[in-house]
Amino acid sequence: MGSTGARLKPADPAPGSVPAHPQGLDSARPGKAPLAPAEHTPTKVRTPRFVWVMPPVAVLALVFLYPLVLVVQQSVSPDEGGTSLAPYGDVFASASFRSALTTTVWLAVGSTAGCLVLGLVLALVIAFVPFPGGRAVSRFIDVFLSFPSFLITLALLFIYGTVGMANGVWTDVTGAADGPFHFLTTPWGVLLAEITYFTPFVMRPLLAAFSQLDTAQLEVASSLGAKPARIVRQVILPEALPALAAGGSLVLVMCLNEFGIVLFTGAKGVTTLPTLVYSKAILESDYPAACAVAVVNIAISVGLYSLYRMVSRRVGA
Repeated sequence: MGSTGARLKPADPAPGSVPAHPQGLDSARPGKAPLAPAEHTPTKVRTPRFVWVMPPVAVLALVFLYPLVLVVQQSVSPDEGGTSLAPYGDVFASASFRSALTTTVWLAVGSTAGCLVLGLVLALVIAFVPFPGGRAVSRFIDVFLSFPSFLITLALLFIYGTVGMANGVWTDVTGAADGPFHFLTTPWGVLLAEITYFTPFVMRPLLAAFSQLDTAQLEVASSLGAKPARIVRQVILPEALPALAAGGSLVLVMCLNEFGIVLFTGAKGVTTLPTLVYSKAILESDYPAACAVAVVNIAISVGLYSLYRMVSRRVGA
């Protein structure tokens, strides 16, 4: 045993154990400053998405929904005061409304059918029949889409109107006092004007679909002896069906709400729902009835637009 004056040596710490120290780990680091406590990074507060969505929604509601609400409110506010559905009953019972509804539907359906047939033929010619100026014609279609509808009607009046070029040539050649072309003031004139104006709205998506068509399929079908009509029916039409359905649905909605063409042709006895709204509001000052007709027109338009969107999704347009 050692001497009694020897100092006791503390035992070595066990491997892996932390040495005890009254000032913690930092004081066990001789010659070094204590470690600073870790700083807490504040989390960023994200703005909810609805905060960014609300301003544009409010603008749209003010610009579009508020006038619509006023129209609906006026349609249930008869001149006698109060709130009543009497304006709708009077409108539905009138022969003018039923005639306008029938005229609107058959003009829209007839114009859409004509646009589909004519648009498909012209798009096939432009896309698959090479001719000088074909690219310029394709670009002109894009420009044509920006033209107002009354401009096309005025052009038809210059050609087929009572004092138009066609009647002028006829009277000059035959010596007659009047020409034979007076169909623009009939429903057939309105139908011709709508087909002329809305056909490019069918051609544009068709040309876009034809531009993506694999020409190798056409070459294979032609090498196997298929005639052009069969190639169009079995190769081209299946690929063009989505664009054809989408374009036809869009034209149907636009024809249903067309006002300028009917007004500028001056067709006698041709009253559609938009022109009936104009007549009730401006000529008769019957605002409840005009708003009631407008609400019916809006309901039909929204229904057809929903059908258009559904068709577009299903066919993949």
